[in-house]
Amino acid sequence: MPKVKTKSSAKKRFKVTGTGKIARKHAFKSHILTKKSKKRKRKLTHKTLVHTTNEDQVKLMLGMK
Repeated sequence: MPKVKTKSSAKKRFKVTGTGKIARKHAFKSHILTKKSKKRKRKLTHKTLVHTTNEDQVKLMLGMK
């Protein structure tokens, strides 16, 4: 059985936490920031977890399944 390759795009975008959950960055924080409020931009700064419904897909891309 050959090794499962990791998707390079997923490798750059996701990080596995110590408990096995998957962390991701928020979208919509790269450009056109003038029309967004300070509060909205500040909330987009922090990392969050991948939703449980998408976890299996991301794990597959990372070669964890």
